[in-house]
Amino acid sequence: MRRHKITALICLSLLGTLKSAQAESVGAPVPIYSEDQLIKLISENRHLARVKADNCQLVEDIMARATRINLPSYEFLYGDMLAWGVCVPQDVELGLYYMENAAHQGLPVALEQLGRYYSRGTFVQEDKERAIPYFREAASMGNIDARIQLAELLLRDYGSPRDYEDAYRWLYNSVTPDNLKHKRISMLRRGLESRMPQNIIARAKRRSDFW
Repeated sequence: MRRHKITALICLSLLGTLKSAQAESVGAPVPIYSEDQLIKLISENRHLARVKADNCQLVEDIMARATRINLPSYEFLYGDMLAWGVCVPQDVELGLYYMENAAHQGLPVALEQLGRYYSRGTFVQEDKERAIPYFREAASMGNIDARIQLAELLLRDYGSPRDYEDAYRWLYNSVTPDNLKHKRISMLRRGLESRMPQNIIARAKRRSDFW
């Protein structure tokens, strides 16, 4: 009888050790991202790396927020996951559908990244002219990366000269702590100034982003 008890205790001890090891291997449950946190991750292009770093534990939560609640930041995240095949089977067409949904709801980071995909030909046929409306919309909402990319395309003779004033005004009113971006903005402003009449430059400087 005593031998049976000792054996049972050993088994229980081994089971406890196994469960503890399993818990350590899986890690503590990962909390779902807040809207602000997710938008910051997307703007820094770290959203897919974060999902992978979290061992794909949040896939069901992400899908629910994207497909049932239709939160734009989660629609974009889920769409990008599908397009790249991160933690889900790759489906580029469905991924673009969800990313477009996020952009149509006015999410600046979604508009900027879709513009970048069209500009570079990522998942879609390269079409810099088609990228410009995405960049314009995101730029008008304060996205600095979109403002920079819009000005770069304009200076490469894509889009219309009618966009120069808005592009210049957005750059003129952009504030960033990033020194590299600050230098690019200054360079792009000088490039646009070389193509604009002085009175239009003066008018663009007088107008704020909120006019």
